[in-house]
Amino acid sequence: MIRIAEIILSMLLLATVGCGNSQGAEGRSSIQKQASQTTLPDTAKQAAAPVEKVVKTDEEWKKQLTEEQFYVLRQKGTEPPFRNKYWDNHDSGVFRCAGCGLALFSSQTKFNSGTGWPSFYQPIAPTAVIAQTDGSHGMVRSEVVCARCNGHLGHVFDDGPEPTGLRYCINSAAIELAKQ
Repeated sequence: MIRIAEIILSMLLLATVGCGNSQGAEGRSSIQKQASQTTLPDTAKQAAAPVEKVVKTDEEWKKQLTEEQFYVLRQKGTEPPFRNKYWDNHDSGVFRCAGCGLALFSSQTKFNSGTGWPSFYQPIAPTAVIAQTDGSHGMVRSEVVCARCNGHLGHVFDDGPEPTGLRYCINSAAIELAKQ
């Protein structure tokens, strides 16, 4: 019962706090184009070669992931804002996919968006994440998934800081910080 209440609260907050911004078709294509053309700082570059895909059954994922990680990564869930592991974390390192370990975001690109979820202005490499159209919950947004395992990470919006103007709003349950 508590889990259902948290899910409903999260959905309501998504619609009002910021990670639920509705985008028109023009905004979506602009975000997807911009997300694929970001320039990375020298310290955060990784090979631009295509990543090898990881494919597992739901049963295999359930054995590997926690219940919350499975809910977010495999069922496209959203964790509650301001009560997750990395929203206010300031440690240095690389944020990796909690499902497959692919390096996704550098702590150097993390910023406080005020939304209650960890936010980044660019991925660690253009090949690390994929932006795709998400029409769920009565909104049209750009969903961000891991390029290796296709795990749901969060969403990307065009209201972020320079130099990209993007805000990758990511679920803490979808990532793990490898501290440096």
